[in-house]
Amino acid sequence: MRSGLSRTEIQEKIKDLVNALFVNIPSGVGSHRKDLKLNREEERKVLHKGARWALERGYGTEEDLEHIEEGGCIDGADPDLISDKAMERGRAQLGTVGSGNHFVEVGYVAEIFDEKMAEALGLWKDQVTILVHTGSRGLGHQVCDDYIRVMMDAAKKYQIELPDPQLCCAPVDSPEGRNYLSAMACAANFAFANRQMITHWVRETFEQVFQRGPKGLDLKLIYDVCHNIAKIETHTVKGEKKRVCVHRKGATRAFPPRHPEIPFEYREIGQPVLIPGDMGRCSYVLIGTEEAMKETFGSTCHGAGRVMSRHQAIKAAKGRSIAKELENKGIIVKGASRETLVEEIPDAYKDINEVVEVVHHAGISLKVAKLVPMGVIKG
Repeated sequence: MRSGLSRTEIQEKIKDLVNALFVNIPSGVGSHRKDLKLNREEERKVLHKGARWALERGYGTEEDLEHIEEGGCIDGADPDLISDKAMERGRAQLGTVGSGNHFVEVGYVAEIFDEKMAEALGLWKDQVTILVHTGSRGLGHQVCDDYIRVMMDAAKKYQIELPDPQLCCAPVDSPEGRNYLSAMACAANFAFANRQMITHWVRETFEQVFQRGPKGLDLKLIYDVCHNIAKIETHTVKGEKKRVCVHRKGATRAFPPRHPEIPFEYREIGQPVLIPGDMGRCSYVLIGTEEAMKETFGSTCHGAGRVMSRHQAIKAAKGRSIAKELENKGIIVKGASRETLVEEIPDAYKDINEVVEVVHHAGISLKVAKLVPMGVIKG
């Protein structure tokens, strides 16, 4: 999200803002909102409608939907294919950040690499931005667990040789394949609704802390894009246009200018691409390219990627105060637990600057702006 605020306008209140975000947006393992009661019937509607469900209940604006991949809802979702356990896990977790590498980050535009592209996205130097990274929470995790068993059986049934059991699969047009795509659409729609609610609470929190209305804050969604999903898309394969299933796992879509599936106002520049780093360095906004369509089925990387396991990170952080280290760098961080901050230390990740240089020079997405964190809430 972008705002109408500059870095200097929020500098003095960044601690208050981070504390308020931490209160208003539940984060951490098992987090839930006490004021949101979701019964089974409503949860089914969430899985059908995605971000539209949130909008119908006052969380956001129609303009938000125009800036979400697939308009915030993937067709073909069938809640009947979701297990009771998955439904149960998701019911209390809608509107929460969750744990691991998920976060809400307040930062600012530290550098602009392409003025024309930045202007088209509404970005300017020293502008305050907000990044939200979270997904379908326990519901999506359970859907994955449930269907791994189905796919293991399907691989045997269709005599697919697996180099690794984690690559278990089924033909896309098989009953197992079709069922999984419908179940995955449910999880994706849950994630769209989840982020839409968090977007709304970010706006409310800014209004609360800065005592300004929506017009004064001008908090607009630039783009919401998935990074763990399979999509049926049209691509050119060996000179021929084909409908294919593109799996993006830890990858994000990077469609080029004039692609019909990106928002109308970005049609001339290409799809916005978001590549977050770690909580101590920076993140990037890029734009999709024609090269990505030729080389990577319209995809780019999603983030820096870990260089340490969580266990190694805990070992490396022994005796250190991560929150203090980050505060000394001008970044206020609040985590659901000390363990979360330790597992997510900046040293645990590759340098995002180097990663982004690679994708930029490969031409699969082009740098537009660099965002530096000021305050982060972590699960």
